[in-house]
Amino acid sequence: MRVFYKNNIGLTATPAWESNCWINIECPTTEEKKYLLDDLQFPEAFYNDIEDIDERPRIEIENGWCLILMRIPVKSNDVKLPFNTIPVGIVFKEDVFVTLSFHKTEMLSDFVLYTQRKKITIKDHFDLVLRLLLSSSIWYLKYLKQVNQKIKLAEDNLEKSIKNEELQALLQIEKCLVFFMTSLKGNDILLHRIRNIKSIKVVLDAELLEDVEIELRQAQETTNIYSDILTGTMDAYASVISNNMNTIMKQMTSISIILMIPTVIASFYGMNVPNTLQNNPFGLWIIVSISIIFSVFGVLLFKRKRWF
Repeated sequence: MRVFYKNNIGLTATPAWESNCWINIECPTTEEKKYLLDDLQFPEAFYNDIEDIDERPRIEIENGWCLILMRIPVKSNDVKLPFNTIPVGIVFKEDVFVTLSFHKTEMLSDFVLYTQRKKITIKDHFDLVLRLLLSSSIWYLKYLKQVNQKIKLAEDNLEKSIKNEELQALLQIEKCLVFFMTSLKGNDILLHRIRNIKSIKVVLDAELLEDVEIELRQAQETTNIYSDILTGTMDAYASVISNNMNTIMKQMTSISIILMIPTVIASFYGMNVPNTLQNNPFGLWIIVSISIIFSVFGVLLFKRKRWF
């Protein structure tokens, strides 16, 4: 999908390309790929790099084109991995500015609405880059709140269950946090490289740059905190599950011992040899009574030791 946005006190959609407008392309079709490579002379190497799902954040210049690749968070359709990060390429040259993503995202459309609400005027290409980085950091924090809710839900389920499924749910969330942490570190390095470009140091908005640094740092710290909490929680609940299993095995063993007492007594008096009760008319009831007494004694003993 290809959309053109012009800078007019907030980004507004325009039907055709204009000088210095923003061209946003998500999930490009064959026609849109041809438009990029043939009409705009977009470097094919940049196109292939952005298509790689594992590409890391970086800045690169080729034939006058500047590629800034950052990673943004997205909701995943994979049940086993609810959140992931994807590369978004920002490519510009003179009056052409393109963002390219091979996945549908909530962030970019929300960013456009945000500029309209706040009536933000984009000064230049790098100003838009910084604002996109700021927006990505905010979306990391939004998704981290949802991750925290999933952690709480998994913890509640773990308290009621000794199955491995709930522990595996925490493991999946931990994978999401690892992806978030790695991507945020890459975006942070990218920001420092942009800030250190000598030719644009003067034109960069110092206040905006500080906002991006603060949000990035906050997202990183939040991710680290959740990751540490999750690791401790998983270790704790793994021990709880093990203890619960030990308790169940102890109870089962106690029940087996209690049931074994009358079996042993009956086995002795069931042997085909003479015993003191073979001619006693109350022999059966005496044996039953002895079995019950010893069984009750065993139950009381195990309860005293808290095996039940």
